[in-house]
Amino acid sequence: MKKGSVEAFDLPFFYTFNSMITTITILLYAISSGLAFLGIIFYGGRPSRSLSWLLVIVFMPFIGVLLYLLFGINRRKIKIFKLKETHRRRLYDNNRDGDDSQGGFDGFASNKKEKLSNLLSKNNDFLPCDGNKVEVLQDGDATFNAIFEAIKNAKVFIHVQYYILEEGELLDEMFKLFKRKIAEGVEVRIMYDAIGSFDWRHKSIKRFRSIGVTICASMPLRFGSILFSFNYRNHRKIVVIDGKIGFTGGFNVTDKYIKPISEMGIWEDTHLKIEGPAVESLHKVFIKDYYFASKEDILVEDKYLPKLKRKGDSIVQIVASGPDSDYAAIMQQYIMLINLAEDSICITNPYFIPSSAVLTALKIAALSGVKVQMLLPEESDSKIARYSMRSYFEEIMETGVEIYLKGDAFLHSKILLIDNEVISIGSGNFDNRSFDHNFETNALIYDGTIAKETHRSFVKDCGNSKRLDYESYVDRPGKDKLLEGLARFFSPLL
Repeated sequence: MKKGSVEAFDLPFFYTFNSMITTITILLYAISSGLAFLGIIFYGGRPSRSLSWLLVIVFMPFIGVLLYLLFGINRRKIKIFKLKETHRRRLYDNNRDGDDSQGGFDGFASNKKEKLSNLLSKNNDFLPCDGNKVEVLQDGDATFNAIFEAIKNAKVFIHVQYYILEEGELLDEMFKLFKRKIAEGVEVRIMYDAIGSFDWRHKSIKRFRSIGVTICASMPLRFGSILFSFNYRNHRKIVVIDGKIGFTGGFNVTDKYIKPISEMGIWEDTHLKIEGPAVESLHKVFIKDYYFASKEDILVEDKYLPKLKRKGDSIVQIVASGPDSDYAAIMQQYIMLINLAEDSICITNPYFIPSSAVLTALKIAALSGVKVQMLLPEESDSKIARYSMRSYFEEIMETGVEIYLKGDAFLHSKILLIDNEVISIGSGNFDNRSFDHNFETNALIYDGTIAKETHRSFVKDCGNSKRLDYESYVDRPGKDKLLEGLARFFSPLL
């Protein structure tokens, strides 16, 4: 036999080695899939979500297990947030135990509002605060003009937290203002989400640090913890000036809000400017996140939580929720609002992919005679989110829910208004990600005047949008129904 020929190859050894590799691969797949199955069975939560993950693991060998590790594990149920980072959060809670927000409040005359405030006080620890001045900001120019004006007047500190910080005119203006304020002796801290602001952190973070801005990532991507933190993003948008003025809502720092650089035109959103005792609650959300993200506990000093005077007549309650919370406070807030509504429910949201509990609550409200209206974007920045949302339209319209699609801009507001009495504005979407995976913040405003003003804007927007007709929607093309069904399957995973 010729040396080096094919016949010279040791075929028995090759087949034995190949068989061994195959056996090891099968064993690894069986073990990893088995562990994933056990995780789903013991900690899976909703049956629909568990079934979706089981199918993903079965039909996507190895990749399905990796996806489950990244996106599927229910950290709240298995207490994965006993990591050292969460220990810092718990330590903060213990250090501040019993330190209630300012703005003493005697309680509501309305049983409806009392039940709502009791729930939120227990599931996220923030009490309602009286004596606030609240301004609703509904476009990019008004929002950032108000934020920049407050920054210009800062005397002690400026604390900024955003999911997205993106290069452009807004960030450049923020840089100029920070440079000026730091020269005046004002402290500036920025906290960002590592995924949401991924592009920014690579382009100009050093530029901000060079002028003295303290910057940290609220959910950094680190090799040792990426499997535990990748799917858990900090979606909050908070600005606090001197502990006296606070901003929160849906706006990120991106030029999409001030000029049509997106295919969907200028993005529309809603934000709040708050002055008064509720600013302390909002600031405590930032402080807790900062304590978690950095090694500094300096923000618990008294100068960062000044005594606040009454600035207006609005009662505000901050609602904060995240994977480290004992309860899904944002979802519970939405369900409670829907259940308490007696006359009307108005919802504006860019990602309406509800849990079964939220969906059932909306159906019950509509069937019981409550007028339910939803204003949603006609297009979306995510195709799967768009079709997943539309997969719910037929069944909720069947119960009497009115759906309006806004097509002249991408609607990014997160608003829930009931009975023209109570309104929620914040960062929380109507989807599994906001309910279980993201750190979110809403502000609940118990103020009929503000609720009525917001309702007028809502009605105007609905009048300029397309109302879906139930009969026509039922007869939509089969291709759309197929895409909706496929997207609906993945909706528990979003």
